[in-house]
Parts: sequence; C-alpha cells; structure tokens
Amino acid sequence: MREKYIYLKNANNFFNTHSMKRLSLLLLTICLSAVLFAQKKYEPTWESIDNRPIPEWYQDAKFGIFIHWGVYSVPAWSPKGTYAEWYQYWLQQKTLSGNGKFTGQEVPDYHAKKYGEGSSYYDLVKDFKAELFNPDEWAQLFERAGAKYIVLTSKHHEGFCLWPNEQANKTWGFPWNSMVAGPKRDLIGELTSAVRKTSVKMGLYYSLYEWYNPLYKSDVNRYVSEHMTPQFKDLITRYHPSVIWSDGDWDQTVETWKSPELLAWVYNESGSGEDVVINDRWGKGTRFHHGGFYSPEYDPAFESDRTWEECRGMGFSFGYNRQEDAEDYISPQTIILLMTDIVSRGGNLLLDIGPDASGKIPPIMQDRLLEVGKWLKVNGEAIYGTRRYTRSCQWSAGEQTYTKEGQHYAGAGFILKQTVSPDPGKAVKEIFFTAKGKILYCILPKYPRESIEIRDVHPSQSAKITMLGYGKPLNWVRTQSGIRVEIPALLPGEIPSQWAWTVRIED
Repeated sequence: MREKYIYLKNANNFFNTHSMKRLSLLLLTICLSAVLFAQKKYEPTWESIDNRPIPEWYQDAKFGIFIHWGVYSVPAWSPKGTYAEWYQYWLQQKTLSGNGKFTGQEVPDYHAKKYGEGSSYYDLVKDFKAELFNPDEWAQLFERAGAKYIVLTSKHHEGFCLWPNEQANKTWGFPWNSMVAGPKRDLIGELTSAVRKTSVKMGLYYSLYEWYNPLYKSDVNRYVSEHMTPQFKDLITRYHPSVIWSDGDWDQTVETWKSPELLAWVYNESGSGEDVVINDRWGKGTRFHHGGFYSPEYDPAFESDRTWEECRGMGFSFGYNRQEDAEDYISPQTIILLMTDIVSRGGNLLLDIGPDASGKIPPIMQDRLLEVGKWLKVNGEAIYGTRRYTRSCQWSAGEQTYTKEGQHYAGAGFILKQTVSPDPGKAVKEIFFTAKGKILYCILPKYPRESIEIRDVHPSQSAKITMLGYGKPLNWVRTQSGIRVEIPALLPGEIPSQWAWTVRIED
C-alpha cells in the first residue's frame, strides 16, 4: 500500500507540475498576444491604413442618419435641385449647380431681398439660436427610427464649429463656434451625451477645408498645421466618435492634407479604439480607393467588394431647404425600397435630415423616420447583420436599366421605376436578397396575389419558409427553375407591414 501511495503521490506531483507548466505557458502566450496587439501600430501609409478591418458593428448596422446643421440652416434656402448647405458658396461665387438650369444669381438675389444689400453671411449666426434643440428628443427619435448610428456635421465647408473650438475663433478672427456665437452651447457635446444613452452610435462629419477661411486662402500649409490638424484632433479626443466622416477633401492632395499621418494618429493615439470607422474622402484621388468604407452619393448603381455607404437627402438638399415642398420629400415606401436595394448590394444607407435653425427636426422628416422604424420592427431581421447573397436581386423579364434621367444627381424615383412603377417594356426587381448564415431573406416590393416564384434557389426538403411578422409557415413546392412559395391572402389589418414584405428561408 505504501508503494502504491508513493507512486500515486509522485504521479500527482508530475501531473500537477506538468499542468502548472502548461497553464503558465498558456498565460504567457495570452499576455504576449495582448502586448503585441496593444503595440500594433498603423503606419502613415495607405498600405497600412487600408488593411485595417472595418468594425463588425458597422458592417451589421445597415442604416444610419446624416444630420446637416449649421449657420446655413438660418436662410435654409436654395432653388430646388440644389444643396442649401452650400448657401454661402452660391452667394459669394454667384454660381449654382445641381439638377436644373440656373443663372447663378438666384441666391445673391434672394439674400439681398431677405437680408439687405451688402449683408454678410457671417451676420446670420446671430439667428442660429437652437432654442428648441432637445438632444434627448433627437436621440429617442433616431432610436425609434431603427438607426444604428448617426453622423452630425461638426463643421461644414463654412467653417462654423458646433463645439467650443479655439482654432475656429483664432484663424477667422471673430467668434465662429457654437459656444461663443449663436446658440452659446456645445451642440455636439449635448447630442453625444444623449445618443450614448441609447443603442445608437455617435458619428461626426468633418470638412477638411473651409471655403473662405483667411488662413486657408493665404497659406494652405499653415492652415493644415495650425488650424485643421489641431482642430480635428480636438474634435476626436473630446468626443471619440464611432464614425469619422471626412469631406471637403477634393481641393488638395493627401500630401497637403497629411491625411495618412492624421489617420495613423486616430488609430494609434487618439483613444478611439477598435470601434472607430472612417470613410474614403481624404484627398484628391482617395475616394473609392483608400481609407475605410466607400461613400457614394446619389448613385443608383454603385457596387463594390469593399464595405460602402450610400448617402442622400430625404429631400434633395442635405441642409434644410424651405423651398422644398411635400412632393420633394421621398416617401416612406421609397426610403424602404432604397434601403433594401442598397443593403442587397452590400451597402449601408445614410439617410440625411436637416434640422432648422431653432433646432427642430421638421415634422415631415420625423414622420418619415418613424415610418421606417415601424417597418424595421417587423423586417429588421432581413436588414441588420446581413451580408450580400450570391446575387442582389431577381429581375423580371424586360430591359434592365439604371438611369439618372438626364440629371446631375439621381433622384430617388428611380427605385420606384425599378420595382413597382416600371416604364413600358422595362424590367423590375421582383425580389431583393440578403443573407445571414444559412438563412436567405427574400424582400418583396409588391405583395403577391397568390404566390411568388424564387428562381435559382434550392432549399432542402426540411427547409422552414415563413414571412416575417406572420406566425404560420408558408407552403411551397419545387419548380423547374427554383421554388414557388404560396403567400397568404390577408386583410389589410392582417398584413404584417407596409411597403415591402420578407420571405424567410431557413436551411
């Protein structure tokens, strides 16, 4: 017995010692990995920056809200088919571009009539009061809309900052941020705090250049080193946004903007962490080539293997434009079909709203957001967290077309022609596809009378086919080209959602 005891004791000592060594080795490996991860540095080169992975949260989000808000929200005016947030540029350059024919005198003539001959754009800041701005109400609206992130214009090309930034005052030579002029409030800080009480992530837009900044016009290199760089770093270190949406890049090269150095700082030193994502507008030639996600604008046919995001206004303008009427705003149906089309092609939709100078989001914009939120409550499973299927859609017979209808920017009406109101002889997208693991989602722009044939889809015999928001399984049969799914004949009050319906195929 004693020999057996000694044998077992020695064996235990052996295994305990061996286990301890293995555990120590495992802990050492974990610690080394953590140290190496923490020490990973991004170099100020596109090769290094472009290889940073796009955060999963952003790839899953699919729907964000753009917010254009600034001194241009005071006049809130530009001819239909143009950007109202470019008011100062139209005014001082006496030019105008967009969808339509313009003389260039439209904005100067309006400004003189409204504010008097010789009045300055900078005088308008006194009327940018934001007295009705309630950040918690904004944040709750965004969450109810189903948005997963927002992007607020921290500073547009006019140079006015929505936070207490000292560079803005210094290089302009007069108060030009929201803490010392206009609202006398840190608008970004207030909204950031409110948004972070919800499930929505906070993002910030930042224009690299400013149309009429005195330092920019006299010495662009000093502007970059003394104004833009410290201002950008102040913004990021104060608020740590999850999205950094750069713009105004096209006027200079990346060497002048020093964008790679700035982005290496964001990733390595700013404290933003792995959460932050950037776009692709960082200098001449970088768009659709370098940075983070690609950022098309009013583009009905964009495709890319890179993560991308389409932005467009709810009206035509990004900034609030009092010239736009109800018919100039895209309908809930149009927004939902735009979203499904974009998500089926692998993108995110960044839908813009423009609050007025008082800080109120116009009711028509609120209504559109709430309608989108209602639809996403039923069909969000087919949007959030999905990825591209092997094809984005199923076309009907006829000519397949994408068109800008002779316009500089593609209006949103194209999606209706491609789905529910085609021109004679033109094909329509009968089904949009998204996928998540072994689940295929088939989003239908039209509610079928009896059934829908889904071509080139071959589920297993045990597959479960349902409609989101409808509790009962759907009957289906195989066809020569795929499957035919029976759609229940429901009364209006029984249909689970409006505008589009989702058939879910599992396995």
